Amino acid sequence: MTPPGAKPLRAVFLAHTAAPSGAELATLRLVSAMPAGRTAVVYTEDGPMLRRMAERGIETRVVRNDFDSRAMTIDKAGVGSLLRGGLGLLRLGWRLGATMRELGATVLVAGSSKAMLMGAVAARRAGIPLVWHVHDRISAEYFGQWLATAVRLLGWLAVDGYIANSRGTLASLYTWRRRALVAYPGVEYRSVSEEPESGRREQRPAAETVVVVVGRLAPWKGQDLFLRALADVRNLPREVFLVGGTFFDEQDYRRELEVRATALDLPVIFTGHVEDPEPYLHEADILVHCSVLPEPFGQVVVEGMRAGCAVIATRPGGPEEIVEPGVNGLLVDAGERARLTHALDTLIADQELRTKLAAAARVRARDFDVAESARQVTEFLTTVPGKRWRHG
Repeated sequence: MTPPGAKPLRAVFLAHTAAPSGAELATLRLVSAMPAGRTAVVYTEDGPMLRRMAERGIETRVVRNDFDSRAMTIDKAGVGSLLRGGLGLLRLGWRLGATMRELGATVLVAGSSKAMLMGAVAARRAGIPLVWHVHDRISAEYFGQWLATAVRLLGWLAVDGYIANSRGTLASLYTWRRRALVAYPGVEYRSVSEEPESGRREQRPAAETVVVVVGRLAPWKGQDLFLRALADVRNLPREVFLVGGTFFDEQDYRRELEVRATALDLPVIFTGHVEDPEPYLHEADILVHCSVLPEPFGQVVVEGMRAGCAVIATRPGGPEEIVEPGVNGLLVDAGERARLTHALDTLIADQELRTKLAAAARVRARDFDVAESARQVTEFLTTVPGKRWRHG
């Protein structure tokens, strides 16, 4: 509810990339479910997400950067290039502030750490609150210790509130005296056929099982570990789909995976990037999520559960907040090859267990309906206060 005397909500989401990665797709689902006409999305580069947003009637703008933000990639940039990139983000933020005014923004929502830096300047120039929508764990595993600490501190100094995609992500931030909300990314339910008890064929017998792994082909996503674990199972599935493309100079990793799959004589099909992995999820009996680092949330786990897969996922991380082990899926410790093999053996061999877990998984997935996340986020953004130094 909008407080008395306040302007109606006009939330502008800021993204530093228009590539269709997890955070951008989560934003697409969220904004689509929020009240029509109360949102807009601003990108700092062209890309496929502009088309996807336009297809859903969502207002978008592009304010192009005048520097290569990829130079700030954490594992490649030195201190000097990080500082230069940071200055470039601040300059772009000043231009973005004018765009926020043009759009009539009442709150700016930054969808990444880079967007948060730009948004700090843009929100101050526009005189509106800044909320950081955090899709990644701000931790040493991803950023390194000193940079993780710096990003947490910068976030705390810059923002008026946080939206985190899981409790684990929220715990990786400094949130003292800042408003915070955990809003799961959510899945879209569009028809009666997606209700938990309908529209799904039976699980196949052991020799006919189909396994799917969905996610960007990147070392931290654990596809190499999965292939080595799969090679040790007692009975190979009939077919395995590795669904996902490569981004950010990771093509060599895909080639390594292809060589390994061939050398181990595994029934693996590499699909490359697909716009919508849902057909593969509906075709599969088992979904494997095998990240070797803590997953911020694990959107594909929910999507697999909604599709009626029996799910194996890794912990710690977001999947612990999704899966109840032995009830609606199985959890294994990240990086534990032998435990992953055991879980695969268990599910491949036991059609009845797969059927039970998959049925419970479809029910559990309803708890992550994006409509509920959108309601929570809308209420939060309507009431988040600005800093005292803002005027007008």
